[in-house]
Amino acid sequence: MTYRPKSEFLHILQARGYLADCTDLEGLDTALRAGPVTAYIGYDATARSLHVGHLLNIMMLRWLQKCGHRPITLMGGGTTKVGDPSFRSDERPLLSPAQIDANIAGMNRVFARYLSYDGAGGALMLDNADWLDGLNYLDFLRDIGRHFSVNRMLSFESVKSRLDREQSLSFLEFNYMILQAYDFLELYRRHGCTLQMGGSDQWGNIVSGIDLTRRVLDVEVYGLTSPLLTTSDGRKMGKSASGAVWLDGDLLSPYEFWQFWRNTTDADTGRFLKLYTELPVEECERLGALAGAEINEAKIILANEATTLLHGAEAARAAEATAREVFEKGGVGADLPTLEITPEELGGGLSIVQLLVRAGLARSGKEAKRLIAENGARLDDAPLTDAGLVLDAHALSSPVKLSAGKKRHALVKLTG
Repeated sequence: MTYRPKSEFLHILQARGYLADCTDLEGLDTALRAGPVTAYIGYDATARSLHVGHLLNIMMLRWLQKCGHRPITLMGGGTTKVGDPSFRSDERPLLSPAQIDANIAGMNRVFARYLSYDGAGGALMLDNADWLDGLNYLDFLRDIGRHFSVNRMLSFESVKSRLDREQSLSFLEFNYMILQAYDFLELYRRHGCTLQMGGSDQWGNIVSGIDLTRRVLDVEVYGLTSPLLTTSDGRKMGKSASGAVWLDGDLLSPYEFWQFWRNTTDADTGRFLKLYTELPVEECERLGALAGAEINEAKIILANEATTLLHGAEAARAAEATAREVFEKGGVGADLPTLEITPEELGGGLSIVQLLVRAGLARSGKEAKRLIAENGARLDDAPLTDAGLVLDAHALSSPVKLSAGKKRHALVKLTG
């Protein structure tokens, strides 16, 4: 992509590494310089919280607003009832309306940390159930469905890859592309929205929305995608050894969130500073180029900046203080994730394997046993060698620290 954008927003996206593809980069650049642009990203409500894999696009919305434009966070209260088939091997489980509403409420709390919804020019939080739930099927087929070519829909990679593997694609899922395209049309009608953004896996859905809006209303709208990120060691962004890295503090503590960024590989540090903080690009590049022990200080800056954006400066300071106490001084750390055990749960005692799993340091009993066998587990900083060890009320008379490797720790505390 050789075009050099003149608008502040596109310049930031290009310089910081957010930009993968755009349907008309020059046209969008002109529109952004002409006045405020309204843009949206859609999020289906498939879980109680967003995770780190969503954070790149949330940061794009944040930069959009900082540059004087209006972001829309579109909740998929309607499309979640169908399920996006893009690059999936099977159909998503169907959720009840109550589950969808609860998931949307959890996601909204995260967005409020990154975007301002206040005032006349504030961000908009919308739900596509507002227009999708009341559609008349026959009218929708006649007015909207006639603009879609099944041949073209089958050619999109997100669908084609599923069919090439001879994996079933239900008629319900096949409708997803049409519904998402209709979202763009409705957002233009209702709010003058002229830009849809998303991950590069959404390219086919975005292009369909642009085509539909052009055919029905004869207006020019734009699509822009961000790269799908993997870490330098090949892992999908948003995943850790213990599972998804949630953005909701009730599902993942600020300390654990801080630790995720602190554990970034050397090779990813500079790139992640550009994407997940608001530090100047030159400073991100300087920090990312550090070597040896100095790169660890760059990772602490990354962890502090990312945690401050989500959980606030106080939470970031507390997480860093806990980390320094645990790693540099060998202490317990007041902010460590804590597993609370009641006397009733404890009974005559719980095995160390159960406690490692329940504390989130191992995903299964088998993994916990392997961790112990490979000398990767510790109890109060002493190596754990006996997978049959049972902790009783006496052993838990004061909190104990469990560790998996050098960087993952949790407290186990007997309540009552």
